[in-house]
Amino acid sequence: MNNNYISIGELNKYLKDLFDMDNNLQRVYLKGEISNFKAHTRGHYYFTLKDETSRINAVMFSYNTGALKFKPVDGMKVLVTGRISVYEATGSYQIYVQDMSQDGLGNLYVEFEKLKKKLASEGLFDPTHKRKIRRMPRKIGIVTASTGAAIKDILTTLKRRYPICETILFPSLVQGADAAKDIVRNINIANTYDIDTLIVGRGGGSIEDLWPFNEEIVARAIYNSRVPVISAVGHEIDFTISDFVADLRAPTPTAAAELAVPDMDTINTYLITAKERCYNGLIKLIDKNKTKLSSLLESYVLKKPIAIYEIKEQKLDFLIDNLNKRMINILDNTRIRLYKNINSYILTNPSLLYKFKEQNLVNLISKLEVLNPMNTIKRGYAIVKQNDKVVVNVKKLKIDDIINIDIKNAVIDAKIVKVDIDGK
Repeated sequence: MNNNYISIGELNKYLKDLFDMDNNLQRVYLKGEISNFKAHTRGHYYFTLKDETSRINAVMFSYNTGALKFKPVDGMKVLVTGRISVYEATGSYQIYVQDMSQDGLGNLYVEFEKLKKKLASEGLFDPTHKRKIRRMPRKIGIVTASTGAAIKDILTTLKRRYPICETILFPSLVQGADAAKDIVRNINIANTYDIDTLIVGRGGGSIEDLWPFNEEIVARAIYNSRVPVISAVGHEIDFTISDFVADLRAPTPTAAAELAVPDMDTINTYLITAKERCYNGLIKLIDKNKTKLSSLLESYVLKKPIAIYEIKEQKLDFLIDNLNKRMINILDNTRIRLYKNINSYILTNPSLLYKFKEQNLVNLISKLEVLNPMNTIKRGYAIVKQNDKVVVNVKKLKIDDIINIDIKNAVIDAKIVKVDIDGK
């Protein structure tokens, strides 16, 4: 093995030693903007420092973060002091931050967080309010600067992916004091056009450059837009209020164009595949029906249809014969029952029926004679009536009441002078 080769670990250690021995790198003063900020559960801070042209990884350990009087956030401009060294595991160099302060832009971040909280409480960021982006738009509106990388990237991507889509540019200021009002004006103008999707944004920049997209009037214009809005502000690491309120956030203008339209090549591939699936499906269906038709043509029914008729005729004969047998049985049973009735004892001896009825009549007359009140009177008893009704309760009679007494061969009218009940 050639001894000239060294391991990656050895190289990274050598470079770390070079960095650590350089006195100029032991105390470095940097200013920049925080991005990709992450607070570890153990209290360490990991983030990236960037400016308009470059960036560097940074770490601030917990024994230094405790002295900070503010909470770092993405987009914050800061001044940091630290040493530069190499992290051997990845071979990347980074600044180990010992001290950090805000770079005079603290008010902007305060305003950002304040507005963000306000709009969130009003529901402007609520996912339920966000509309779906049309998959195959006919027209797309773009609110951005008429010059610059952003509009170039958007138009190039749209033409490459979905050339059949029409685009309408609403040129707008995207930075400066008048930018927010101009963005709102162009969003409102775009809503008067027959467009399916509206891309609102610009390329990357500092927090001051992107600030128009953090203005409340821009946020409310996006929220109130009739047309679904894709926010495309800055680079992937940049977030603005517009991103939160838009129907869809894109990390870059190029990504916004990719999200706004499908890929024509993908559509064509899908259509070709779908066409092939349909063709193969039809072939299989035709073959299946051919097989089914052949089976039917070879079937017993089609070859000998008269046989089916003969089977049905035979079955009909069987049913008729069965019905006739059942009718004959019913008639025979009825005839037998009638014969039995004709030859019954009563019909053959009708005088017995007369004598039976006569004896019942005599018994009934005897019972009526026993219940006849006249027979009671004949035996020496009387019947007392009041107002043609038999008196059955003496307690209802009063002094001076007129009563009628029925006896044998006479009716006596009497007046009550005394009522003696139970000897009282």
